[in-house]
Amino acid sequence: PEWQERDRFVLSKGHATPLYYCTLAHRGYFPMSWLKTYDQINSRLQGHPDMTKTPGVDMTTGSLGQGLSAAIGMRLAGERRGLNFRTFVLLGDGELQEGQIWEAMTYAGHKRIRHLIAIVDSNTLQLSTETDKCLPVVPSVKRWADFGWEVGEIDGHNMEQVVDALERAYNWSDGPICIIAHTKKGKGISFMENAVAWHSKPPSPEEGHRALIELGANPDEEPPWLK
Repeated sequence: PEWQERDRFVLSKGHATPLYYCTLAHRGYFPMSWLKTYDQINSRLQGHPDMTKTPGVDMTTGSLGQGLSAAIGMRLAGERRGLNFRTFVLLGDGELQEGQIWEAMTYAGHKRIRHLIAIVDSNTLQLSTETDKCLPVVPSVKRWADFGWEVGEIDGHNMEQVVDALERAYNWSDGPICIIAHTKKGKGISFMENAVAWHSKPPSPEEGHRALIELGANPDEEPPWLK
């Protein structure tokens, strides 16, 4: 975490912490045992990431709409210090309804901020409804391009496309770049896919087991929480 040349990552859609924490634990930032304390009182792994509590977290997020601005600030600081690290920021499509996002998009495009990589998780759902039913913010190529960004679209579930897009973005140096990743919430799980109800509720132990089976787990092998 103290290596100044390392790349930065901002989870602007700060409610998506479970995978973030698992990744950090697997990379050795903290013990795997911490994962069992997720979202508990006094845990260092809160529902929204906190840079003052969790090793490896570059920015405290959770109030949607602020992550892109923070990522821009990191890159500007890096430029002034002669550091060429990349800053990645993961945004939700519902989050694009925030005015601060549009200000940040305009600023980054106008200033041609290099090594800034935005990824939009475009799953068309937000907290309690479909994004188009609340406030349409179709994260189209044209909208980002109009603000001066290089931009492309991918299938967010196709790992070959994901890797290719990230490699292209990593090597892009002519201003900011955005990857719009089209996804489905709960992909591959019959009772979760495209269901807005699963935005913020955990599955029961039985539902978790069923989900794992649908994703390819051995149906005869009980997960630890059912033993």
